[in-house]
Amino acid sequence: STAKIMWHCFFQRRFLHCSFSLMKNLKGKTHAEQRWMLRQRKDPYVKASHSQNLRCRSAFKLLEMDDRFHLLRPGYSVVDCGAAPGAWSQVAVRRVNSAGAEPESPIGTVIGIDLLNIPPLDGAHFLSSHDVTDPTTHAKILELLPSGQAHVILSDMAPNASGFKDMDHERLVTMCFCLLDLAEKTLRPGGSLVCKYWEGALAQKLQDKLSSVFGSVRTLKPSASRKDSAEKYFFARMYKKPIKQ
Repeated sequence: STAKIMWHCFFQRRFLHCSFSLMKNLKGKTHAEQRWMLRQRKDPYVKASHSQNLRCRSAFKLLEMDDRFHLLRPGYSVVDCGAAPGAWSQVAVRRVNSAGAEPESPIGTVIGIDLLNIPPLDGAHFLSSHDVTDPTTHAKILELLPSGQAHVILSDMAPNASGFKDMDHERLVTMCFCLLDLAEKTLRPGGSLVCKYWEGALAQKLQDKLSSVFGSVRTLKPSASRKDSAEKYFFARMYKKPIKQ
């Protein structure tokens, strides 16, 4: 029918337009950049992050973990390490009610830290251009935390990839160990920690260390974590604060 022919022509034009736009955007890009752009266009979590006004797809990793384990609750205090661009902080703000969106619920606190600049977010205190391993940063976090204690420490941080798998793995595990220093200063007894790591020889050492100061440690691979990625997360809960000698 004429209507079917018209619709066929319409979709054909749309397809040609999108294909032309894609080719135009890919022009002049390196092979790696082209591959990344094509993957982003096909990624359902990228599309969902746009539709739900989330800063990036990584938000769905934390959403999945929280939906399953309920580590973020209204009134909780959260420290988000490696927070830029702020997607995990967005999730934390909503779940702990730090922006006061739910008047009947307790109001929580969200503090985000990153070496990079983090765009402002209602309900979050951001420490941009701050090193989470620096004791002076720890002091600022303590000032911002109610009663100087956090219920949850989150870390999706990772070093810039060098291309050497073992070196990158070791650097990330070292960063995770630094989180235990932060936990000793800021995490309340019974609190939780989530940290990203890359699979490798030192993962067991990190897990053993976490198990020595937390009552429960498990390994997670959220659905939003790409299948071809070596990233996983340790979810540690029931923090046992070391007794000072």
